[in-house]
Amino acid sequence: MGSFTIGRIAKLADTSIDTIRYYEREGLISSPARRASGYRDYPPDVVGRLQFIRRAKDLGFTLSEIAELLTLTSQAERDMAGMKVAAEAKLGLVEDKIRELQRIRKGLKRLVDACPGHGALSTCPIVNALSQESKS
Repeated sequence: MGSFTIGRIAKLADTSIDTIRYYEREGLISSPARRASGYRDYPPDVVGRLQFIRRAKDLGFTLSEIAELLTLTSQAERDMAGMKVAAEAKLGLVEDKIRELQRIRKGLKRLVDACPGHGALSTCPIVNALSQESKS
C-alpha cells in the first residue's frame, strides 16, 4: 500500500484535516514527507494512529496522556503493565469526577425540590442558598 494525501487520510480516519494538522503540531503524529508538489505524503499506518487517538479521547484521555499512551505503544517489546497503570489512573480520575457530579446533582436536586417555582424572587430558596456566606 502506498502513501496518501491529508484529505484521504482524514476521510479514512473519519477526522478533519485541521485535526490532523493540529496533532502534527502537538507531536501526536509525525510530520509527513512532502511530495515535489508540496502535498503531504502520509503513510497508511497514520490512520490507525488517528483512530487510536480518537478512541482514547472518547475515553477521556487528554492529549498529553494520549502522547504517553502512544509512547508506550511504540515500545511493543515492553510489558503491558504501563498501559494498565495509565488506564487505572484515568479510571480513578473518572470515578472521582462521577462522585463530584453526584454530590453536585444531590445539592441541585435539593434546591430545585425546595423551590415552588412561583412567587417573589426575593423568597426563592435557590437564590437564598446561593447568596448565603460559605460556612467554612
